[in-house]
Amino acid sequence: MGSTPCQCAAIVTGDKDPDFWAIRPHRWHSDRTARAPLAPPVTVRAMVSALYPGSFDPVTRGHLDLVERALPLFDHLTVAVGINSQKTPTFSSEERVAMLREVLPDDDRLSVVTFSGLVVDFCRKEKIGAILRGVRTVSDFESEYQMALTNRHLEPSIESVFVMPSAQYSYVSSSLMREVVRNGGDVSSFLHPTVEQRLRDRLQPKQS
Repeated sequence: MGSTPCQCAAIVTGDKDPDFWAIRPHRWHSDRTARAPLAPPVTVRAMVSALYPGSFDPVTRGHLDLVERALPLFDHLTVAVGINSQKTPTFSSEERVAMLREVLPDDDRLSVVTFSGLVVDFCRKEKIGAILRGVRTVSDFESEYQMALTNRHLEPSIESVFVMPSAQYSYVSSSLMREVVRNGGDVSSFLHPTVEQRLRDRLQPKQS
């Protein structure tokens, strides 16, 4: 019985425009023993930028670990210090930006900014396509999941990306670091030395 050729289509990119898609036909025979090899699909993705919003009051090694894990996933990552008039932070937004710029790697794919208002509004304004969030615990995931669904409702084109930190930083938070420092504890494993010193200077009264 002779084999009957059939048509199949593989998606490949057309030219430099990532939004252009072309269909390239391939032929193979219905007889599996005589199948011709298929050319692998060629894909070119559009540039993707992400926003990593947070208070960073102060920035911890957990934050830095998340940035390191996320950098390979995106073409550009913006670390955004949120300004919330209803909160009284330990450090001003300018101080938090300065600390982040001091301890983050020197990488053209990274930038540090401040923002206020809705995260999705900032993303829309800056043409950022993804929101990066760290998930340490089940309770983290529940709250982040609700926030992600809300953001999707507000702006469906912006995706939320969850990244887990290293196990050694899975319980580290800025609020916990502040509490430990207030009580004279050792946080050297969880804060960059510069950040640790600034936090101690801010929270521990100097002995006269």
